[in-house]
Order: sequence, then structure tokens, then C-alpha cells
Amino acid sequence: MILISGLLLSYLIGSIPTAYIFGRIFKGIDIRRHGSGNVGATNAFRVLGPGMGAAVLVLDALKGVIGVVPVADFILKQQAINELLIRVLCGVIAVLGHSFTVFLNFKGGKGMAATLGVLIGLSLKFSVLKIILLSEILIWLMVFLSSRIVSLASLVSAVIFPVFFIVLRQPWPLILMSLGLSVFIIARHKSNISRLLKNQEPRLTLNKKKKI
Repeated sequence: MILISGLLLSYLIGSIPTAYIFGRIFKGIDIRRHGSGNVGATNAFRVLGPGMGAAVLVLDALKGVIGVVPVADFILKQQAINELLIRVLCGVIAVLGHSFTVFLNFKGGKGMAATLGVLIGLSLKFSVLKIILLSEILIWLMVFLSSRIVSLASLVSAVIFPVFFIVLRQPWPLILMSLGLSVFIIARHKSNISRLLKNQEPRLTLNKKKKI
């Protein structure tokens, strides 16, 4: 029951629709009816502005961190279970909660920010993963700064994500997690891939915001 309760808590925390809440509170809008209609950080940047977009990004990433660290800590204090496996499970469940939030009819973000949070949380507990965290951030930034296309940066990062875990010979729970989240993020970007192939994917301009 402790394990189930912890995983459920990770899901509920991941399910908090940050961009939707920010849109309602600060702009009085349903962000799902603006921009791309997505409730992730990228659409928050476009619709709500850079400041709130950055706040949404941080809070969405924090969902993954909370799942991997305090929620997993709670489970591990109650039961003697494989630490790495529990942290991975809590992190993955938080990402699924973010992407399939119970509060918005199981429609949510694409999982990139929450996955970043999972990697941050894991690197806090297992220092060897910090090199993967820094490498992923650098790759994302290089692709984004050269293209100004968030989806392209996210897709490249997702494709490379499991490579680090395999090359560095990480334990099987981490390799499976990286492979699963990589495939999941790529699948969630299906419409973006279609637009990228047609050269129709919009670029993100940080110094402008849409007027509501």
C-alpha cells in the first residue's frame, strides 16, 4: 500500500496542469484554446510570455524532481526496496501524470520538462548522472540556439538521451527508463515531426509575447 500510495502521489503531482493554472489565474484564459493548444512550457512562453513561460518550465521540471526525491524517499523509509528502481518508477509516473493529467481529461504536456526534472532528481541522488544531465542540457541549448525551434531541440535530446546511459553502462533500470522516455517523448512530438518535415514548425522568439 505504501508503494501504491507513493506512485499515486507522484502521478497526482505530475498531473498538476501548471500552464493551464497560470493561464487561468494571470490571463483569465484557457491556454488550450491559444497557440498550439498544448499545456506545456513552450506554449506558455508563446501565449503567456517569457516570464510565466519560464516559471511553468521550472514548476513542470519540479514535478519530476519531487517524484524522484521526496516521494521516493517516503516510500524507501517505509519499505526496504531497490532504491534506484523506486526512484525511476516515481519519476516515470510523474512524467506520465504531466502528459496525461487527470485534471484535464488525461491530456497534458509532451513530457520534456518533467523528464528533465526526473534527470535532475536522479543526479541529486546518484552523482555519476550529473554528466548526463549537463550533456543533455548543452545539447538542447545548442540545437535550440542554432534553430530557435523548441521541438527540434527536444527531439534531438530525446534521441540521444538513452545513448548516454548505454555508453556509460548504467544499471538496467536507468537504461530502460531512458529508452522508454525517449520513445515516449518522440511519440508525443508526432505533429511537430510532421511540421518539421514540411519546414512549417514555428520558431520561438523569447522577447515577444502574444497579446491576449
